[in-house]
Amino acid sequence: MKQQAEALIPTPHGDFRMIAFAERPDDPMPHLALVHKDFKPDKPTWVRIHSECMTGDLFGSGRCDCGEQLEKALELTALHAGIVLYLRQEGRGIGLINKLKAYQLQDQGLNTIDANVHLGFEPDERHYDVALTMLKSLGVRAIHLLTNNPEKIAALDESSIQVLSRVPLIVKPGKRNKEYLEVKQRLMGHLL
Repeated sequence: MKQQAEALIPTPHGDFRMIAFAERPDDPMPHLALVHKDFKPDKPTWVRIHSECMTGDLFGSGRCDCGEQLEKALELTALHAGIVLYLRQEGRGIGLINKLKAYQLQDQGLNTIDANVHLGFEPDERHYDVALTMLKSLGVRAIHLLTNNPEKIAALDESSIQVLSRVPLIVKPGKRNKEYLEVKQRLMGHLL
């Protein structure tokens, strides 16, 4: 996997270079790095590894906290000249169609983990090796990791990239995502 294309993207939070990472230059769904224009690879970098969540990121779904976490991460990485990695791992790696099926099962009483398992998946199918490849390609050596997910911390702890600190991304629970967040905390060990 390598950098295939990039362009400057002005956002409400500041200017970021959007860099597409893929195996092939014609890949229609590349992973993305939003790199703040003032990023310096020789300094510790504020980094968010964010898995795609179309329902939350794009449509503002109240079922999760993904869109709010992404928004907060963009604010913080703009403030600290950092990076947001946007990984194409929709629905904890099960894809959008299966995520919608999992939502149907949740509406019938299953929690987010049991719904994924019922569909034949692990509770979380995501992998973070692609994030490591992207960070190394950008020259990142030391980071402040914006996450609540202990699996992301563990993935980076086993790499050559030094995690200097974990920066929590706490979002106030809403009526519709309170149970979802409690399951992530209680059963997946998320640091909420």
